[in-house]
Amino acid sequence: MLVTGAGGMLGQDVVRAARDAGDDVVALVRAELDVSDGDAVAAAVAQAAPDAVVNCAAWTDVDGAEANREGAHAVNAVGAGNIACAAAAAGARLVHVSTDYVFDGERPADAAPYVESDATGPRSVYGASKLAGELAVGDAGGSHAIVRSSWLFGIGGRNFAATMLALAADRDELTVVTDQVGCPTATAHLAPALLELARGDAQGTFHVAAAGHCSWHDFAAEIFRQAGTGTRVLPCTTADMPRPAPRPAFSALASGRPETPVLRPWQEGLSDYLIARKVHA
Repeated sequence: MLVTGAGGMLGQDVVRAARDAGDDVVALVRAELDVSDGDAVAAAVAQAAPDAVVNCAAWTDVDGAEANREGAHAVNAVGAGNIACAAAAAGARLVHVSTDYVFDGERPADAAPYVESDATGPRSVYGASKLAGELAVGDAGGSHAIVRSSWLFGIGGRNFAATMLALAADRDELTVVTDQVGCPTATAHLAPALLELARGDAQGTFHVAAAGHCSWHDFAAEIFRQAGTGTRVLPCTTADMPRPAPRPAFSALASGRPETPVLRPWQEGLSDYLIARKVHA
């Protein structure tokens, strides 16, 4: 198993899960492999000669992408294409990680979640770069699974849950938006699902996110409830806290494909995350 972006939050959990499963793992962090360099990617994949590649390399700074379109495109679109072409040339199966931000999110909060067959329409540079990466993976022609997930959090990097807990250490009260809805997904739960798809042969796009969905406000409230911080969470709207990149208001995901791995509810992912934080403290 070759894992690109192995130093990131998701990549660390994929490497850990693969090794726990007994796989031989080649883990390449960003300093070891610039995925935007096609020649370097081709050489790295050829040398590893893997059965499967899990691509966790990504530009994840959603707001930063608005100011650096070229940088985000180089990693999320060109990089994805480079890895897909190299995997296809090596006869390796590819699992490529994408995002709920490929959708415009203009559904009401009580709507059905997006499934794989729904039309895309990214609103941000980040979302557009990830959609371009999906298309590049499909165009490469090799065996592949494109996995869209949502609102990732884990012990190996910066994320909303970690930010909320850090702020709660200094504040009794926080204000969080109520009008953005998604599926908070623990990377420790997502990682084994990616490996399951890597070992299979089902083709195309899959939505793999935690069961259930909520607003950022509700997520924050549950974080503080489970962590026992006593922090109060006040509501606000996206308009009250403008950011450089537009976010989809509703980007909950569900799958319409029977081959898709099913994850546990997001509340259980949060519980496992809080336990892991204590273990790794």
